[in-house]
Amino acid sequence: MLKNAGFVIGIVILLFASLILWQSLSLDYYSELGPGPGLLPLWLSAVLMVLSLLFMMKSLKKSIILFPEILPRGRGLGNILTIIAAVLFFIIAAPFAGFTIAGILTLSFILIRDYKWVMALGVSATVTVSLFYVFKFLLNVPLPVNALGF
Repeated sequence: MLKNAGFVIGIVILLFASLILWQSLSLDYYSELGPGPGLLPLWLSAVLMVLSLLFMMKSLKKSIILFPEILPRGRGLGNILTIIAAVLFFIIAAPFAGFTIAGILTLSFILIRDYKWVMALGVSATVTVSLFYVFKFLLNVPLPVNALGF
């Protein structure tokens, strides 16, 4: 059963919907003006739970999809592992190095697989500095900075 990808994904979605349902119970179902903030997440999570149960039953009866059939191999697997490693690096590095340095290194790490290092570094710096400017100065969103302020 655990080799059946559809069933495992159904379990993950069911657990996620259960968590949302549990969290929505702490919100008010009704307010003075009508439906409260707990109404929509409660009903959506309940519907998602039912749909995930139906999906799990269908995956056991009709369409059995095995993990080896859907997981990528070769370069595709390398791309996925690169993205996961880059995201983990950014999560760890951003509070210490700041958004700009961590962003440039993260994007360079991703782009270096397909582009020359000069192009990867240039694109990474341009994108990261542009995003830093937009979020920091235009939208006033606080971003992690290093000791130098960027």
